[in-house]
Amino acid sequence: MNDNARRSRRLFLATLGAAGAGSLLHGLPSAAQTPGAGVRRIDIHQHFVSPSFYATLNAKNATSPIPGLAAWKGFSPASAVEALDRVGIATAMLSITAPGVWFGDVQEARKLAREMNEYAAAKLVSDHKGRFGLFAVLPLPDVEGSLKEIEYAFDTLKADGVGLLTSYGNAWLGDPSFAPVLAELNRRKVVVYTHPTDSACCMNLIPRVANQMLEYPMDTTRTIASLIVGETAAKCPDVRFIFSHAGGTLIGVAGRLLGAEMTADNLAKPPAPNSRLHHLRRFYYDTAGSANPVNMQALKTLVGTSQIVFGTDAPFFDGAPQLQGLQRAGFSADELRGVERENALKLVPRLA
Repeated sequence: MNDNARRSRRLFLATLGAAGAGSLLHGLPSAAQTPGAGVRRIDIHQHFVSPSFYATLNAKNATSPIPGLAAWKGFSPASAVEALDRVGIATAMLSITAPGVWFGDVQEARKLAREMNEYAAAKLVSDHKGRFGLFAVLPLPDVEGSLKEIEYAFDTLKADGVGLLTSYGNAWLGDPSFAPVLAELNRRKVVVYTHPTDSACCMNLIPRVANQMLEYPMDTTRTIASLIVGETAAKCPDVRFIFSHAGGTLIGVAGRLLGAEMTADNLAKPPAPNSRLHHLRRFYYDTAGSANPVNMQALKTLVGTSQIVFGTDAPFFDGAPQLQGLQRAGFSADELRGVERENALKLVPRLA
């Protein structure tokens, strides 16, 4: 990674932090004062780190800088619960974020995935009942190891779903190499939460523009297109996919992806079975980093409010200003209740 890339990453994260702090300093109401304060909100998009994985990231950072590493300093189950209470969130679904557990070594990735899953299940989900759920970590692109971890995560740890990155190297989730994993997830009717990462093709393309600013949302859209165009979505009708950040750049390129399907008449009626619009409208999309009228109303038009779920991307984003933004995004009271809780219950019904 070059010096420009390091500076752009620091600038991007600093800007996010300043924006969140600014919202709080300018009179943001507490969770108890905001509209819908009685709602038992479910945050579908929250990250965690185990002590051993944090130590690994610090060691890797010495030779290849890890973006956002500072956000994990001081992380603990207690600090995570305190953050939920401060924002007014009943339950957070935990998942891994970039760079994931794959650093090129199969055994290391398997070990890290197992440690992360066992830590989350014991120290967060079990010790703080009702406050957390687990989207289990898989050691992709290791397919054999991922199949073993799926079995352990669901049969032993009772995970609520899995968390995948949008790409691994230059392979997105619709890549044929991942077909055995997606087939097993489909057989088990698993919820698959996805989070963007740096794809090998497109790192540091523009000086001073951090990958998280443009390439993360682009990578989310690439994996959506990969799943639909490559027909993985059609082959896995029982996988319930969740895409971060309102689908990344999906709104901007939906017309190109949908082609003739993208008409006012088609958007106003149920889509044809197995059409591209059908798949877009069965996927779910979280609000992290996108809780504003522009993103939310466009997404509502494309997929319907029923497919939008509340997410914060904590601890990288402060949940409080995002919640305020969501409540000013033009949803009706009923729609807002769906986004903040009820839509997520369709994915994780045990939280009811």
